[in-house]
Amino acid sequence: MQTDPTRRSGHDDTTADNDALLRLIACNGPAAPRRRLLEQVAPATAFAAGVALWRACGLNARQVAALHGAAAATLERARRWLAQPHHHLIGWHDPDYPPLLRHIPSPPLALFVAGDPTLLWRPAIALVGSRSPTPGGHDNAAEFARALAVQGLVVASGLAAGIDTAAHHAALAVDGGTVAVLGTGPDVPYPRSNTALHARIVEHGAVISEHLPGTGPRREHFPSRNRILAGLSLGTLVIEAAHRSGALITARLAGECGREVMALPGSIHNPLARGCHRLIRDGACLVERPQDVIDLLAAAIAEQARDLRQRLAAPTSDSQPPVGDAPDHQNPTSAAIDVDAPLLLPGRTPEQAGTDHGDQARETASEHQTLWRALGYDPTGMDELVERTGLTPAQLSSMLLPMELEGRVVAQHGRYYRNR
Repeated sequence: MQTDPTRRSGHDDTTADNDALLRLIACNGPAAPRRRLLEQVAPATAFAAGVALWRACGLNARQVAALHGAAAATLERARRWLAQPHHHLIGWHDPDYPPLLRHIPSPPLALFVAGDPTLLWRPAIALVGSRSPTPGGHDNAAEFARALAVQGLVVASGLAAGIDTAAHHAALAVDGGTVAVLGTGPDVPYPRSNTALHARIVEHGAVISEHLPGTGPRREHFPSRNRILAGLSLGTLVIEAAHRSGALITARLAGECGREVMALPGSIHNPLARGCHRLIRDGACLVERPQDVIDLLAAAIAEQARDLRQRLAAPTSDSQPPVGDAPDHQNPTSAAIDVDAPLLLPGRTPEQAGTDHGDQARETASEHQTLWRALGYDPTGMDELVERTGLTPAQLSSMLLPMELEGRVVAQHGRYYRNR
């Protein structure tokens, strides 16, 4: 893996791929069809292939129109951001896409990374909690972050006020690795009070976002940001959280990804301990000291370290581009994305592909309607939803998460009900 941070992501031989990937990011809408597109061919080839391939991969009419009509100012701002040192764009097609993220529901199409992208391959722990912690909660976050960073874990958090801020500062104080996952563009610190901390993390860690440079804070982006934070990490530790804290969403998403969920207990008189106690009642691991976290994650840490050693030992060439720069056919660590693959799905004509897309869209809409009818205003478990809808748990989970993020569905204790 090329780790030279002085190399830029916008050099001439990858400009076309970066531009095409930026257009794919800007067209918004469902990410799965855009991921399928990047599994067929490299971004520049995908963009040049035109509507037949786009529709064959499932892009809807609005996305097809957006690919042609992406705002010039938006693209230019992103290009200027990418042209700066230490700035990277890592797409779904890229061999340097973080492996753990590939296995979460709705993985991001691409990541903008400011700082050291190799941190995304190292074992990480997500530390999350209240934006207004008690002094004890603040101290606990700092203590755990320092100790875990010294042990070599990357401390991942969301740059929010409170627990997040304490965790980032503590990891930096011991020269440990820290990653900030943003719900804004990579160049937009939020809250503004953390502007200086944002700059320090760019210099000594990594700031990442799935949103284009210049994207401001939007309420709907922060719950979806939590899935990336949970997905990058081997486990999530909740330090302090109220009964309805956003940190509990991160913890639940971590559990759904098969990652370890841990919580720090507190006083029964502290309202910010109620979320942690709820997690522990629901099966999260109670931790009292940093070594508890290390012990719980030891096997997963060893496995990820083994994978990283194998990757670093893979044959490389002097001309291998840096992280986020390489067309896949030039990168020897690529997972074999074939740039010569047919531009249409096997055995399909453009007309048939368009028909398939229409059938797929109707089928997806029908499944969502079936799920919505199966949900009531009383909490319903996954097994009962499977029985009512005939869908698999994986299908249901992939539909329920966006509905929850939109505020249409509430999830509590593994049961779901309509919010309105």
